[in-house]
Amino acid sequence: MADLEVDALGLLCPLPVLRLRKRMAPLPSGATVVLLADDPAAQIDVPHFCAEGGHEFLGVEGHAYSLRKG
Repeated sequence: MADLEVDALGLLCPLPVLRLRKRMAPLPSGATVVLLADDPAAQIDVPHFCAEGGHEFLGVEGHAYSLRKG
């Protein structure tokens, strides 16, 4: 079970990642997060966000993107 679930369904780029960044800010390193996003650009944006921010991209299943805060 994730420490945080961020619902960004129906939002378009760059809003899912912006919402994710804001909601993740108070979490400690190692926290797990699931982002729900149906924007096709999220397939590129979320792994890029993780790489740039030092987070670990754990994978995607359907519209659920899992990551661990770095």
